[in-house]
Amino acid sequence: MQELGPLIKAAILGIVEGLTEFLPISSTGHLILAGELLDFNDEKGKAFLIMIQTGAMLAVMWQYRVKFWDLTVGLFSRRDAQIFVAKLFVAFLPAAIVGLLLGGLIKTYLFGSIPVAIALIAGAFVILAVEHHYKSWRVESVDDMTFRDALMVGLAQCFSLIPGVSRAGATIIGGMLCGLSRKAATEFSFFLAVPTLIAAGAYDFMKLGGEFSAEDIEILAVGLIVSFISALICIRWLLRYVASHTFNVFAWYRIALGIIILAMVW
Repeated sequence: MQELGPLIKAAILGIVEGLTEFLPISSTGHLILAGELLDFNDEKGKAFLIMIQTGAMLAVMWQYRVKFWDLTVGLFSRRDAQIFVAKLFVAFLPAAIVGLLLGGLIKTYLFGSIPVAIALIAGAFVILAVEHHYKSWRVESVDDMTFRDALMVGLAQCFSLIPGVSRAGATIIGGMLCGLSRKAATEFSFFLAVPTLIAAGAYDFMKLGGEFSAEDIEILAVGLIVSFISALICIRWLLRYVASHTFNVFAWYRIALGIIILAMVW
């Protein structure tokens, strides 16, 4: 696939990002694999893969624009808005700290096909185990979450720093383990994506932004726009899906993909 033009590669990666960011199948894992297939896996390419996640973040903000506007307007005047933002901060903090401390080591040693495949399969068995025992919940809405719930989801998100685990999978399954409904866990995962993806994209842009040329900015814009559109489609579909389905199908997909990757490497 090396003969494809850079804009086509950016569009393909944007589609992969948008369709996988909010599903429990690991967007980073899929992007790493797609980047290797497209020969888009040098240091600049790895930064590109992280920065186009901003497009998916913007899709969340558009889907929940009323909620985000309400939070923005009420942040300095309403107690409920302040509490919700504080919960997001509590959930965001653990992965931010661990990412700063271990991000370089993770990119050096875990950004590869075999670690991704192992994480995909291991995460699948966690999903299947949780779904097997998940019978009831105590938190129906994200507004009813406690600070302890937010912290536990934040600690679960730390596992998503391992490529192949899945940020969405870690936060959703972590939320379900805390007693959140599938809908509440999924929506909180969406909201938590906003500060997480902003921080990840901004950090990488500050480190490597000066190395991007005018042509690279055009490629980045294509990736962002395509990821925004595909992520918005995925978010709306997932909200309908979780209303009446488990996450088992994603677990079996992870196992199949992990086995295929290991077989191809072998």
